[in-house]
Amino acid sequence: MADIDLYGVFVPALLVWAVAAFVLNLGVRRLIGALGLYRLVWHRALFDLCLYLVCLGGVVSLASRLT
Repeated sequence: MADIDLYGVFVPALLVWAVAAFVLNLGVRRLIGALGLYRLVWHRALFDLCLYLVCLGGVVSLASRLT
């Protein structure tokens, strides 16, 4: 994996992707909560973790296609 240069500080690309996935995950969780879909989920914390991993996988996949 490549490193990203932020004003002279090299940051692992995975860290940048993880932050982007976290922001995306916040929006998706807010949408799921507003629609009331959490009532269908058995274990909310486990669901949120899996949702984050899906978002992270999507961000990494999208980033690898763009580079």
